[in-house]
Amino acid sequence: MEFDIDHLRGWIGHQDSASEVLSPMLVRQFNATFDRTSGENPGDLAPLLIHFCLAQPTAPTAALGPDGHAARGEFLPPVPLPRRMWAGGAFTFHGDIRIGEEVRRVSTVRDVVLKQGRTGPLCFVAVDHEVTSNGRPVLSERQDIVYREAESLATAKAPPEPAPAGAHAAQITPSAVYLFRYSAMTFNGHRIHHDKDYVRDVEGYPGLVVHGPLQATLLCQFAADLKGHAPKTFRFRSLSAIFDTADFTVNAQAEGDTMKLWTAQLGGPVAMEATAAW
Repeated sequence: MEFDIDHLRGWIGHQDSASEVLSPMLVRQFNATFDRTSGENPGDLAPLLIHFCLAQPTAPTAALGPDGHAARGEFLPPVPLPRRMWAGGAFTFHGDIRIGEEVRRVSTVRDVVLKQGRTGPLCFVAVDHEVTSNGRPVLSERQDIVYREAESLATAKAPPEPAPAGAHAAQITPSAVYLFRYSAMTFNGHRIHHDKDYVRDVEGYPGLVVHGPLQATLLCQFAADLKGHAPKTFRFRSLSAIFDTADFTVNAQAEGDTMKLWTAQLGGPVAMEATAAW
């Protein structure tokens, strides 16, 4: 496949923005989805990483691509590779979001890089998000998106090494309803998270894919629960996918002033690894 990387790098500097008031209803829905409790009245602190559910892009249905994402070539560059996944990201927390405040997101394409991977070309798109609440800076985020070829299911692979258990661990059942609820809250139409026929017959996966942001939210919440308060920084990287075919765990291990965290399907390899620092 021929890439005009200079053309794709022309998207560097493109911006997108949106605002939304954080409602008590969204907080109730968020807490219900994650089986958590928190204050749900105006002025109360918002749950950690609820910003993933706020001020998201709202492409018209007619403008969606065949995978359920907004058609490429608007905010994000038109990368000519069929598979799109979160590769990782990082957060720096500056303050708190409170219920009833107006949350604003300003997103900027920071970089577009072409690399060669084991299964073919990989195109990485880095996006910066600056989030404010009632005008106060509350979060800086870097999002890394990777585009790749469809991997052949016939490719022989050695069995992956199972992930270790953490000093602290919790088990999660990634039911179709759980994934659908998160997709709905984040207005994410990507069909790999809710359409079993599509994910099996077109993408070639064995089941629905657990969202990268959902895993990051679980890990960041787990770190905050163990420490007693939210971290100052949180970095994460996706290594493999988790499907709805079996339960998965979130794990944590203290390492000096930081905490190492990871997710893994039962009996499977590390799926997402993260580091929280205070």
